[in-house]
Amino acid sequence: MKANKKELYKHVDYLTGIEPARNYRNMDSLNRSADYIYSELGEYGCRTEEQTFKVDGNIYRNIIGSVGPKDAPRIIVGAHYDVAGDQPGADDNASAVAGLLETAWLIAPLDQQLKKRIDFVAYSLEEPPFFGSSSMGSAVHADSLRENEINVEFMVCYEMIGYFSDEPGSQKFPSMMPEMSGIDVGNFIIVVGIERYRELAGKIASLMRQNTDLRVESLNFPSPHGMVGLSDHSCYWRNGYPAVMLTDTSFLRNPNYHQETDTIDTLDFNRMASVITGMSGALRDVATR
Repeated sequence: MKANKKELYKHVDYLTGIEPARNYRNMDSLNRSADYIYSELGEYGCRTEEQTFKVDGNIYRNIIGSVGPKDAPRIIVGAHYDVAGDQPGADDNASAVAGLLETAWLIAPLDQQLKKRIDFVAYSLEEPPFFGSSSMGSAVHADSLRENEINVEFMVCYEMIGYFSDEPGSQKFPSMMPEMSGIDVGNFIIVVGIERYRELAGKIASLMRQNTDLRVESLNFPSPHGMVGLSDHSCYWRNGYPAVMLTDTSFLRNPNYHQETDTIDTLDFNRMASVITGMSGALRDVATR
């Protein structure tokens, strides 16, 4: 099970080429993104559906592709497809959407072998001004799972997975993360969680290491508040579901965060493929047992 870097590039190229930028103001751009994701998931053999929700008079769309037994406990793999402001959002968050699609492509052929249901969910409205509100696409999705008493084993959030560097000083960690002291090269991927679900972060990281040569770190914070909750996984925590974030550490590494310079040429598709190879193997190992 190896991810295809050419496919990852294709997805990022499509999403970053959409103009105007795929932010909450540009409905046509968001809908083009959603249509693309829906089409790709369907081509891979996923059961596809849309979850629509209204915010300020506009209809936004979560796109869901499912594999595995319909009534089995669920694993959610999610990524947001909107951007902040007028920028291409290659790492934030086209890299993660590309990873989501490639993971679905790798997992879908295992449909009959899966003992768990895996839902691949692409969200709208993660970025400001909606972040932290009930209008986030991931909040709408997580709330609906809780309201319908759906058994969710865990959720994995893909949040910026494409920027890497081998330069000393390319990785920063604040003093509140003493476990990461001494790490100053941004050449790894990290699984981030909270103490309540420490076992999950460790398990995912361990399984990834068994399936990829890329360096995989894990880190757990004492509580869900602050920097650790800055993406879609926080909505699942609020609903009592175990969740982790898979990330290149965002603004702690990538100087192009929320800038017009967040372009496709800044991404490392070889390492992105290694990330997805590792995570897809981890998901296979969990969902087939």
